[in-house]
Amino acid sequence: MRRYAIYFAPTPDEPLARFARGWLGRDPESGEMYRQPVIPDISAKRLDEITADPRYYGFHGTLKAPFPLVSGKTEDDLVAAVSVFAAGWRAFRLDGLTLKAIGRFLALVPSEASPALEDLAADCVRTFDRFRALASAEELTRRRAAGLSPRQDEYLMRWGYPYVLEEFRFHLTLTGSLDEPEHSVVKRKLEELTASFCAVPLVIRDLAIFTQDDRAAPFRVLARLPLAEA
Repeated sequence: MRRYAIYFAPTPDEPLARFARGWLGRDPESGEMYRQPVIPDISAKRLDEITADPRYYGFHGTLKAPFPLVSGKTEDDLVAAVSVFAAGWRAFRLDGLTLKAIGRFLALVPSEASPALEDLAADCVRTFDRFRALASAEELTRRRAAGLSPRQDEYLMRWGYPYVLEEFRFHLTLTGSLDEPEHSVVKRKLEELTASFCAVPLVIRDLAIFTQDDRAAPFRVLARLPLAEA
């Protein structure tokens, strides 16, 4: 079943996007594959494995997690609704990004808290829930396997995703689960690759709708809907 998600994703000409498609080995905008960097002590095969999950989902920050469309709604309906919604928000800036370990994976996160980003994500969760088909039993089981708090489980049942509202933590995933010593090796390489743009403000200028044709297919950009000019 086709799924959709509402993400932040840098536009293809931004340094962040150029870095991400080289690091992950795929551009979700074009579908083009890229040669990944060489990392001492990490084989090309292992780097491919390490980046498999974020490559599958496409480089992004989640605003509304992947969902199949509820019966009676169409892709065109969703795109039209996101377009109207986006026009009601003004573009805004994050002060910068920082590389952070979240559990056993690495991600870029905002260097400072952003109330505007948190409000945008919460508004996306609520506004577009009318397009979301209920999660399957398999999906609920998979989510719960991660170990959820009672509040996260409540949100899973209500919104189809446990990490929303006050549980939301915006992040741009760069790896899957890492073991030591590879965690330290990969982190050093990512610090090197991201240093030039992490301290530069990041503009949130549009919402990206991602889609996948079926569960085996990687996510791709379907549409970008601009926020109003700041």
